[in-house]
Amino acid sequence: MRWKRKIHHGGPSKQQQVGPLADEVCAVDEEVSHLCRIKSEPSQRTCASIYAGQKRPVSTFKLLSGRESNCSGMGRFSSADCSYALRKHLPVKGPWCVDDMDSEAYISQFSADGSLLIGGFRGSHIRVYNSENNWKVHKDITCKRLRWTISDIALSPDQQFLAYSSLSPTVHIVNVQNAVRESHANITEIHEGLEFSDDDDEFSFGIFSVKFSKDGRELVVGNNNESICIYDLGANKVTERINAHVADVNVATFADETSDVLYSGSDDSLCKVWDRRCHKKQKPVGVLTGHLDGITFIDSRGDGHYFISNCKDQTIKLWDLRKMSSTSKDCTPKAYEWDYRWMTYPSEARYLKHPYDQSLATFRGHSVLRTLIRCYFSPMHSTGQRYIYTGSSDQCVYIYDVATGKVVEKLRWHGSIIRDCSWHPYLPTLVSSSWDGYLVRWEATEDDRDPSMLKTGKQRMHPEGYTMSFVL
Repeated sequence: MRWKRKIHHGGPSKQQQVGPLADEVCAVDEEVSHLCRIKSEPSQRTCASIYAGQKRPVSTFKLLSGRESNCSGMGRFSSADCSYALRKHLPVKGPWCVDDMDSEAYISQFSADGSLLIGGFRGSHIRVYNSENNWKVHKDITCKRLRWTISDIALSPDQQFLAYSSLSPTVHIVNVQNAVRESHANITEIHEGLEFSDDDDEFSFGIFSVKFSKDGRELVVGNNNESICIYDLGANKVTERINAHVADVNVATFADETSDVLYSGSDDSLCKVWDRRCHKKQKPVGVLTGHLDGITFIDSRGDGHYFISNCKDQTIKLWDLRKMSSTSKDCTPKAYEWDYRWMTYPSEARYLKHPYDQSLATFRGHSVLRTLIRCYFSPMHSTGQRYIYTGSSDQCVYIYDVATGKVVEKLRWHGSIIRDCSWHPYLPTLVSSSWDGYLVRWEATEDDRDPSMLKTGKQRMHPEGYTMSFVL
C-alpha cells in the first residue's frame, strides 16, 4: 500500500488580495464579550447587594461575606460568582513533573470528571494516570500497528474505553477499567481494531483526530483522505463517509451533546459545519472563512453556537455558527508557499487578513509550527469559559482572555514544542505535554516542598532518540 499526501497550491484572486494589518487590535465581538462576562463575573444581584449597584471590583472576601449574610437572597453562590472567585487563581505556578519519557509527548487530556489523565507519546506508548492518587499510573498501554506516533486519543463518556489512532486507517479500542494494568497489545490484552478504510480507497490513509459522541455509541475521525468518517460501535462498521474537504481533514468533532452537528477543519483553510439530519449529507450546512492556512484543531464551546480553531497562519479564531455562509468564497487565499513542518512562518504573512473573514475575534501571539498544535476553551465550572488556552511551538502555554483578546498568562518551562495541554474541569490544574518528553502540571498555588517540582535549567531540547524524519 502506498502513502499519499496531497499538496495544494493556490493564491487569492485579484479581487481577494489580502491587506496589511500594521496595527491590528483584537476586536472581540460585543455579544461574545458580554456572554463571557455574564458567566465569569458576579451576578447583578450579588453586586447590587454588596455595593448597592456601584461598579466596583468585588473581592473574594466580599463575596464570602455576602454569601454568609445572604445579601443576594439566594443563600449560595451563583455559578458566575463561583467562576469569578476561581478564575482569580489560574494554574500558573510550577511546573511539577507528572511523567518523564524518552520520546516526545503528543497528547495530554483529562477525563470529563478530572479523575484520569491520559498521556500519549511518539512510538507506541499511552499512560493513564490517576490524578486523585498522586498521579500514579492507572494503566500502562503498549500499542501495536502504529505509524510514526499516536495521533489522537479519545476516552468514552463512561470512562470505560479508550480509542487511539495513528497514521493508519485503523482505530484501536482498549478497556481502561479492567484489572490488567500492563496492557500490551494482543499479548496481555486484546486491542480491538476498528477499520475505517473501504475497498474504494486508493491508498492507506492516516487518521489525525478521533472523538466519541456524547452517548458513546459512535466515533468520528478526520483523516488525510479528505473525508470525515463516522463509526457505529454497535453495528461495528463505518456508517457515514463524508467527502468533506479538498485537503487533509486535520480535525473533526461533535458540536454538542446531540451528536447531530459536526465541525471539521482542513488544510484547505476552511472550517465547515455538517448537520447529519439533512438529506444532502455530502454538503455542509455552512462554511466559515477567515483563516489563511491549514486548520490544526477545533474545540467546541458546547452550546451549539461558538467554537474556536487553531491554524498554521499563527492565529486562533472564534466563530459563531449563526454567522456562517453557505459557500466558501475561494477557499485557498494562500499568499505564500511554505511548509510548516520545517520552515518558519513568512514574516510578511503575519500582516495579512482574509477579505471575507467571518470570525468574531482573532487571537495572536502563540506559534503553530511543525505539528498540529491544539487549543481549548477553559472549563465552565472554574472559569465560566472566560479563557482560551493553547500550546505553542515556542515552548510556552498561552492563556487568552476571550472578553478582551489579550494574553493574560504565558507559562514557560518546557524545552521543546508543546503540542497539547489540558485544564482540569474542576480544579485549578493544567497539564502540558511537550516534545521534550515531559508531562508537567501547573497549579494555582506553589509548594516548594513537593519533590516533583521542576527547576529552571533542567529542561532539555528533546528526549534521547528524537528524530526529525516526519512530524504530525
